[in-house]
Amino acid sequence: MTRLRERAEQSNARAIALSFDPRPVDLLRPGLAPAPITWPERKVELLLQAGAHDVGFFKTGPWLLGLTAREFFDQILVGLFHARGMVEGPTFGFGRDRGGDAELLGEWCQRAGMNFEVVPPLEVDGGLITTTRIRNALSKGDVASALRWLGRPHRILGRVVRGEGRGVGLGFPTANLDEIQGVVPNHGVYAAWAAEEGASMRYPTAVHVGPNSTFGATQSTVEAHLLDFSADLYGRKLNLDFIAQIRGTRRFQDVPALLAQIADDVQQTRALLAPDASGR
Repeated sequence: MTRLRERAEQSNARAIALSFDPRPVDLLRPGLAPAPITWPERKVELLLQAGAHDVGFFKTGPWLLGLTAREFFDQILVGLFHARGMVEGPTFGFGRDRGGDAELLGEWCQRAGMNFEVVPPLEVDGGLITTTRIRNALSKGDVASALRWLGRPHRILGRVVRGEGRGVGLGFPTANLDEIQGVVPNHGVYAAWAAEEGASMRYPTAVHVGPNSTFGATQSTVEAHLLDFSADLYGRKLNLDFIAQIRGTRRFQDVPALLAQIADDVQQTRALLAPDASGR
């Protein structure tokens, strides 16, 4: 995005990032497509933060998926957006059946008098940064690697709903999330930052992902215990930014053993997030 912004300013043009909603793969392979790492509103926010002047979303449908690569170039890029240049990655594919690639796009841009540049992928920790690699890390609970590769914590968004109420009785009230957007990490206990959607104030939070097996539950849930927080959050939307995994999940032999572990989880959460506490 930085390179797109630079090239746009050199041409006295606006840097526009284009995306699709729903993703073409969701329509082409319904039920088989991997879960999106983030959601459209969050994507807009991140692209603007990265330097885009504007973000455009196509409402994906048969009309768009049916366009050949050439039709997409002529009708959308040239005809609709009057593009003066493009910046893409080396694996970019477009048009029906991904008939166009970066090399072909470069040829067409050159003939049309448009600037074109391919930006090489980033490599961190001995591998390329891809959505597949990030999803694999999250599926293992490795939110710390996801943080390094994304350059920011992995975030999910959910609405706070009423749960079983056990947390309050145990002295560790939790916000139970439903309608979750974003990829939920693997079962485990995590240190995270929590904030109401649209709010700047955030709170250190111990998050439990998975079933409450100590109480015989089998359904996986996301429960967030916000430290030093006591307001009513029911019905509100809550962001969770995952920083590190504290431990995996397990069944405890009794409630005292569970409480001792939760107290330790809270202490570890404070310790892990203390160096970043100034960000509150």
